[in-house]
Amino acid sequence: MPPDEDEGLKIGKELPLTERSMPAIDGSASNLKSLAGENGLILVFSCNTCPFVIGNEDFPGWERQYNDLYAQAAAKNVGFVLVNSNEAQRDGVDSMEEMIEHARLESYKMPYVIDTQHALADALGAKTTPHVYAFDKELRLVYKGSIDNSWDSKREADANYLSDVIVYLGGGMKLKTHSTPPRGCSIKRITL
Repeated sequence: MPPDEDEGLKIGKELPLTERSMPAIDGSASNLKSLAGENGLILVFSCNTCPFVIGNEDFPGWERQYNDLYAQAAAKNVGFVLVNSNEAQRDGVDSMEEMIEHARLESYKMPYVIDTQHALADALGAKTTPHVYAFDKELRLVYKGSIDNSWDSKREADANYLSDVIVYLGGGMKLKTHSTPPRGCSIKRITL
């Protein structure tokens, strides 16, 4: 069952399931603790087909920023991982094979892992693809929400939330925004 708006991990709380093994597209199994950098970890719930991820005629898609954000994070010693929690599509468009092919076509540089049975998404309260969660060096949540505000056609100025978070995690500035509404397609959970 998808989380309600008020549910989910609160700012300042520790990342759960840090030791849980998740299969990665490179054939390894990773856990969040091993993927974290010295200054923190960024999780981006993603997938292979959502227009907010891959783009369409009305929106360019956020995955075009993934490699640049990954490089920015790596330069600040912050881990960066894409997490696919679409369990209801695991035998189709979000299978490991499709993830591997999509990552190859898009030249993903960062780890891309499967969140089996959407356990991590449920523990965090993740709602959409993409949905960003950023954790500091103690793996405490400092930001959750959208990558930026480019989806908002009525915006008065651009806000690059995730880029600002990376600068903050690297010790470069104070963080003004800790939470924004996520925008994207719903995570495809299996309901019982």
